[in-house]
Amino acid sequence: QVQLVESGGGLVQAGDSLRLSCAASGDTFSRYNMGWFRQAPGKEREFVAAISWSGENTVYADSVKGRFTISRDNAKNTVALQMNSPKPEDTAAYHCAATKKYFTTRAAAYDYWGQGTQVAVSS
Repeated sequence: QVQLVESGGGLVQAGDSLRLSCAASGDTFSRYNMGWFRQAPGKEREFVAAISWSGENTVYADSVKGRFTISRDNAKNTVALQMNSPKPEDTAAYHCAATKKYFTTRAAAYDYWGQGTQVAVSS
């Protein structure tokens, strides 16, 4: 199994940038497809971005496409989410997740989750 710890959250103004990071430990990181999900207060968890185990494939939610970038460094066992031009509606707790099953946007397919890092975007 793999343990995941997110960092990098905080308060940011709309239009600024923020970089979230997720550090993995335990199992071989390069075996896992990775995803970022978020959950705002009173709302359901939603998919943000995913990256395949090799880094060759990425997919984004329409709401963040063109603004957010997911990347990974298998040598450092990390996955990052670069948030450019964040909007107040991006305010949420952001969680990274890992799965060996397949490259997917479905939260139910992810087996391991971090505790999350809070992002607040002010207008």
